[in-house]
Amino acid sequence: MCYNNIMILKRLAEKIQYPKIFLLILIIAISYILFRADFFTVFAKILNSHGYISIFIAGLLFSYGFTAPLAVGFFVSLASSVNIFLAALIAGIGAVISDIIIFQFIRSSFQDEFDKLKLHWFFRKIHKVINNHLGQRIKKYALWVIAGFLIASPLPDEFGVSLISGFTDMNKKVFGVISYCLNTAGILVILWLAA
Repeated sequence: MCYNNIMILKRLAEKIQYPKIFLLILIIAISYILFRADFFTVFAKILNSHGYISIFIAGLLFSYGFTAPLAVGFFVSLASSVNIFLAALIAGIGAVISDIIIFQFIRSSFQDEFDKLKLHWFFRKIHKVINNHLGQRIKKYALWVIAGFLIASPLPDEFGVSLISGFTDMNKKVFGVISYCLNTAGILVILWLAA
């Protein structure tokens, strides 16, 4: 019986053309169901009565694309029971820890692929168009605006961190400070809207 279920799931997975997008949508749906069932509030009460440990855990989850919906569920559930400014500062610490892990992983594991990607015809063409129509300063600001928006929002930080770690020479400490500020601001907005 178990083998048949596994085979059915395997055939279903092979038919899904975009499995990562499907998984992301599924996680968002599960997060919504868990939120409606007060799972996040109950889980926070199990961890501690104030919810700050849950806020920290949510901060850790906030940076990853597949767990960001869960983090937002925690923030929305706990916003009315915590000091939103303190909660944003604590969640920001969790988020920056995750971002630094992503930053180090991409820097050490993907740099060769970023170097190859820069040579791909599509990126060379984009680079040529940008160089012909935008100055060096505007390019740098556009990179930071896009990366900053991705890091501050519940969208996957992996993309924003990849832009910074793959296409700049920024060191880990400076990145950590910028990431902390952006994540804390984004989390504060979510908490403020939910409070």
